[in-house]
Amino acid sequence: MPKDFLAETLPEYDVVVIGSGLAGMTSANILGRAGHRVLLLEQHYKLGGLATWFKRPGSHTFDISLHGFPYGMLKSCRRYWNEEIASNIVQLKNIRFDNPMFSLTTTFNREDFTRLLTDRFKLEPAAVTGFFDTARGMNFYDDQSMTTRELFEKFFPGREDVVRLLMEPITYANGSTLEDPAITYGIVFSNFMAKGVYIYEGGTDDLVSKMQKELTKNGVDYRIRCDVSKILVGPSGVQGVVVNGRQIKCRAVVSNSNLRSTIFQMVGEEHFDPQFIKDAAAVRLNNSSTQVYMALKPGCTVEESTGDLLFCSTADLFRTNLLLDRNITSRTFSFYYPRTRPTGKERYAIVSSTNANWSDWANLNEREYEASKKDLVETTLDALEKYVPNCRDMIEHAEAATPRTFHHYTKHQLGASFGTKFEGLAVSRGLPQQIKGLYHAGSVGIIMSGWLGAINYGVIVSNEVDQMLSQAAPTIAS
Repeated sequence: MPKDFLAETLPEYDVVVIGSGLAGMTSANILGRAGHRVLLLEQHYKLGGLATWFKRPGSHTFDISLHGFPYGMLKSCRRYWNEEIASNIVQLKNIRFDNPMFSLTTTFNREDFTRLLTDRFKLEPAAVTGFFDTARGMNFYDDQSMTTRELFEKFFPGREDVVRLLMEPITYANGSTLEDPAITYGIVFSNFMAKGVYIYEGGTDDLVSKMQKELTKNGVDYRIRCDVSKILVGPSGVQGVVVNGRQIKCRAVVSNSNLRSTIFQMVGEEHFDPQFIKDAAAVRLNNSSTQVYMALKPGCTVEESTGDLLFCSTADLFRTNLLLDRNITSRTFSFYYPRTRPTGKERYAIVSSTNANWSDWANLNEREYEASKKDLVETTLDALEKYVPNCRDMIEHAEAATPRTFHHYTKHQLGASFGTKFEGLAVSRGLPQQIKGLYHAGSVGIIMSGWLGAINYGVIVSNEVDQMLSQAAPTIAS
């Protein structure tokens, strides 16, 4: 008999959360802590969404996306999870850039960037201060007509080198382009500039394990291998979900699935106003990415001066389209030293990340696909050789992930690593006005992508669900 992953679930809950990315888990945790009956459903065989990991022989563990986040993550984890989780968040102080325009190392905060921009790039202090203050003051309700390109031109006209320094890491982090609204850059940038870049010491396996314990403590019923095929909607709003062929009733649904999948597949456009569907259909998916995971042989090491994060490029100028090109010129190397997993064996790992287009990978046949992945690994090793000499002799295992990999494991449309573009935010926020009890939390709009954005969006939505559930007694339609 196949295992029943829904065994002993209740016939009804106050809220069902679909998807266990950081936004979904945070929503479930807050709502469980508030006393609501919460069922968290994940289609994959482990929790975490893209904040997850995989293991390979030789005691090698690779994190999918643990490559750095702002200081605000510490505060959010402390407040909405627990101190044990927050205490494992530590700063990465060795951020390197290497490209034809400049080569430098920074702690990646406002103080050090101000020093670099004034001393090394010879900018006027007033322009630097004005730029930082403008970015810091941006919020969701600002005028969206100014583009990021126009923001740079206002403060640093003609300075392609400055644009590269300030823009390249944010494009890597969330898919930003120079043509997107300036606030989508400014909010993310100022979050990092507050106090630098941080990481979870212990790895995502330790993080998710601690989150699972907190979910259990707060009464959340969470299940893996549970694929929601339908969100049930009636005249009064959300009625329940169909998961693994079984119907479970609820008063509210928080979808941590892809926004477009939520609307067009799990609910169905017949339940929404025509104009809302038109707006939802116009939401653009953000780009995907490729990664190469490399594990060093036991006894092989990497000098910590190599850096924690290394933004390297062979392109003469910074261009967003070049970051997405299959002919890769720009890579971000994340170096994982033994301190990243202090309780494990002395293992070193390196992850190379590049932004990518789904279209470059989607239609390859299996032979072409495997050859392209092998080429991705080989060209990445070629690039790494400059920073880790003799790396080929040191590496015990290397493998590639592509947009097709992310689509397979997460079911994100087009393998989108960063959810949707900015216009997705209004559609996501508008769901409960269309259908009572229907909410979405996740990577929508590039200001909401990344670990901190996901957790904070989960906080926002869970508070709204809590208010809705508390306003009236349970009235679940049959």
